[in-house]
Amino acid sequence: MIAVDEAFLPGVGIHKIPTPVPFMEAGGPANAYALEDVGGGFSLFDCGCGTDEGLAALREGLASRGLEVKHLNRVIVSHGHVDHYGNAQTLAEESGCEVFVHPHDLEKIVGEGRWYRQLEKSWGYFLRLGVPEATLNAMLDGAKRSRPYARPVDRARVKTLAGGDALQFKYFDAKVLHLPGHTPGLVCLHVEKRKLLFADDHVLAKVSPNPLLDLSLGETDDTKFKALVSYYRSARAVKAMELECLLPGHGEAFKGHVELLEGLFQFYELRQNRIMKRLGSEPATVYELVSAVFPRVDIGRMYLMLSEVMGNVEVLEERGELERFEEGGRLKLRAARRRV
Repeated sequence: MIAVDEAFLPGVGIHKIPTPVPFMEAGGPANAYALEDVGGGFSLFDCGCGTDEGLAALREGLASRGLEVKHLNRVIVSHGHVDHYGNAQTLAEESGCEVFVHPHDLEKIVGEGRWYRQLEKSWGYFLRLGVPEATLNAMLDGAKRSRPYARPVDRARVKTLAGGDALQFKYFDAKVLHLPGHTPGLVCLHVEKRKLLFADDHVLAKVSPNPLLDLSLGETDDTKFKALVSYYRSARAVKAMELECLLPGHGEAFKGHVELLEGLFQFYELRQNRIMKRLGSEPATVYELVSAVFPRVDIGRMYLMLSEVMGNVEVLEERGELERFEEGGRLKLRAARRRV
């Protein structure tokens, strides 16, 4: 990974505004990008966390660049996590702008798909993973504390994005890339002529993108979103691209995405090896595998840990290296039996 000097950004109508995030798992402040539009005004690609501090930082960042919310034409949401869309409703009310999001993340930003709601609706699914009920209650209490970080966006304000859509800005055109993994509906913007990618949380320089356990599309084998399986596919597509600058959702601009992604694939391989080593002794639930992957189990980060384990389990299943079975109402995993 090589840092890229961001001094060129204002010259091509891109204004990066870091906004504070009240949880350390995000990997630092969330970047909002104000993009100058053809004919005047501007668009926002992401808009920060909807806390008082997040909104204040966004307002101050816009004002320091001579931009006023009343001239906001549209908010483009990279994905449905509160640190990226949290201020969308407030900005839309003030400016009258529309909010654009991929259909697979729409329910997240309008309210029903928030992950604490997924936890409430899919309680039985997490019990099947072997998570103790007391741990689930603690997870839900923690999840509900995220409610003040984003106001639900009115459905009437929302327009949908699709992979392949072309967006026009003052100094460049960008193509919408649907790159599921971190969430089912994550999108990036590709400015091919400048070899630039608005990478949001799909490719980050210093932290894993952590493809999250997401049940918004269903929880059965034929409907469930397989986060890490999808991420591998999306990341390989980005790896094949010729890029000179990536503008991430957190942190500074960088290049060297090929080496970065190769290192990330190796990182996941290590975790998969830990899972297979644990299953070499006896079958286990997803919850029991958490301690095999993470040296310190933290209830406050349990959802992230379960996501990592489930993601890697699904990759191993795709490769035919492990298999699942039911025992006592629990989903269990074991190393795949060799066929003679």
